[in-house]
Amino acid sequence: MRRLVRRRGRLVVAGIVVALAVVIGAGGWLIWLPAWRPALQAGERYAIDVSAHQGEIDWEAVAGDDVAVAYIKASEAADFTDRQFRANWVGSDRAGLRRGAYHFYGLCSPGEAQGRQVLAVAPPEPAALPPAGDLELAGNCRSRPQPDAVRQELDTFLTTVEAAWNRQVVLYLGDDFEKAYQVRGHLDRGLWQPRFLRRPGRDDWVLWQVGGFAHVDGVAGRVDLDVVRPCRLDPGPACPPDQRGR
Repeated sequence: MRRLVRRRGRLVVAGIVVALAVVIGAGGWLIWLPAWRPALQAGERYAIDVSAHQGEIDWEAVAGDDVAVAYIKASEAADFTDRQFRANWVGSDRAGLRRGAYHFYGLCSPGEAQGRQVLAVAPPEPAALPPAGDLELAGNCRSRPQPDAVRQELDTFLTTVEAAWNRQVVLYLGDDFEKAYQVRGHLDRGLWQPRFLRRPGRDDWVLWQVGGFAHVDGVAGRVDLDVVRPCRLDPGPACPPDQRGR
């Protein structure tokens, strides 16, 4: 009996030690992850993407935290405007960041109507970065149209926006959306690639979304951190040829 009690006691102690190690490890991870940023390669800069979920943002503080670019949610589907778009659009510009608008593409709305919506909220501005389309199933409507129908409406959306902006739309392509609709090979556009912590395996991206847990000065709570290749996203005369990519 005494041996059994001692054995149980040792098992309890071992369990407590393991639990403490897990808690300490998790705590270290939660401290490390928000502060971590990947090393930048030639021509790359840090960026964030934001929406009303971040609330009011101190863009001067963001700029002071080595963030050069912001993509700001403008609209969603055919009738939604992000309530913080205008404040973020003006504030980021005043702080000296380069900024672009993005639209969350809804599967339940016609492509032309969505194009008109994003143009109403974020009309063309020569100094702005190209607009972006956010293609994800997470957070989308419940309808799941057939792939051919999705591609047709998406083509109409892109044509509508690009005709006004006279620039190609950048596409944020969620893995779930690509798995369902295989649009990557169909749409020859600059790619905004989500890949948690690790650099994308392919080198055809213009933006890389590193993760959604970053701490950036001026933003309350966590925010999406990105790495941007400005000369691939928006080539200019000052861009070296080897950084222009596509």
